[in-house]
Amino acid sequence: MDAVENPFTPGAGSPPPELAGRADIIESADVAMRRVQRGRPAKSQMLLGLRGTGKTVLLNRIEDLAEKHGLVTSFIEAPEDESLAQLLYPKLHQALQRLSSVEGAKAAAYRALRALRGFASVFKIKIGDVSISIDPEPGLADSGQLELDLSDLFLRVGEAARAANSVWALLIDEVQYLDEKELAALIVAIHRATQKSLPILFFGAGLPQLAALAGEAKSYAERLFDYPPIGPLSEPAARTAIREPIHEEGAKIADNALDEIIAKTERYPYFLQEWGFQAWNAAPQSPISLPDVHAASKLALARLDNGFFRVRFDRLTPKERSYVLAMAELGKGPYRSADVAARLGETVQALGPCRSSIIRKGMIYSPQHGDIEFTVPMFDEFLRRNFKIAAEGAVKK
Repeated sequence: MDAVENPFTPGAGSPPPELAGRADIIESADVAMRRVQRGRPAKSQMLLGLRGTGKTVLLNRIEDLAEKHGLVTSFIEAPEDESLAQLLYPKLHQALQRLSSVEGAKAAAYRALRALRGFASVFKIKIGDVSISIDPEPGLADSGQLELDLSDLFLRVGEAARAANSVWALLIDEVQYLDEKELAALIVAIHRATQKSLPILFFGAGLPQLAALAGEAKSYAERLFDYPPIGPLSEPAARTAIREPIHEEGAKIADNALDEIIAKTERYPYFLQEWGFQAWNAAPQSPISLPDVHAASKLALARLDNGFFRVRFDRLTPKERSYVLAMAELGKGPYRSADVAARLGETVQALGPCRSSIIRKGMIYSPQHGDIEFTVPMFDEFLRRNFKIAAEGAVKK
């Protein structure tokens, strides 16, 4: 069929043609926004899920919804090599510029900008083209202690939003990459704004370990946020995610072909998009048939192996590669840390730093004490398809 008309969009954060199975999460975010707009309290949210479950897509949809409601939004992605203060600065400057344009909010926004100027100075933020041509207010957000200063800053932004009869929504993707002090400071700042009934909402997204990280950073985090799990789609939603885009293009898919896609993808949104994309291109005509899906499966796996899976494996050191390969050789997860250690002929304690490093890289997580699991669905199958561990522990193709 015509590749130009292919409705499927596999990619990092690419919106699918049919966002199936997530209506409850979007509705929950919508209710929270409308409550805060009316001066009522609402919980912020942390979306938790594995890679490829559509967290970024959902976060983008929530941002779009917030903008439609008239909220002032700031969206950032937390990389592993840049500070939270540096990431926040240009976004807060942009938000305060918007708030300062509202009649009646100029004084509050001006004070928030002074706080931001002091914050930038004390944390040595590289301002670049986003400079503030006003003097900081001494003693405001300039102590050099991130928890105190970020709280001061959020309070001033919240006051500016309230003066503008608006709401500020902060959205952060990959929250697990914030270090412990940054995560603690963020939680404290949101908590203080909540205590003061200021119109601030936070929507974050991260890997499953984020809930535990937040709880370790501040014990009250479990009460401060909702943690909706973002997992595989239900079977009806997965079928809708494939069938509806095809039907909208005036084409069809055979029932057994759709069954095969559901089985191969395990209903994970990213993989559904990949298989749908390849099945459309592989089909000479409508309806898409089971042989078309068989051909598509080979193409999809090859593309995933050379891209989605490979780039993650290549980030690991040789020892870390041996560790994840040992996990995969044990079969389907979750895995006991002790079993992985035994497979490698080492103690759990000796492998602790290696395990921690792989967790920090976002490749594995601990669903419960003593257990580990891959953050990337079907990653174990990729490893078993492509690699083995030699006797000396070296990774060979």
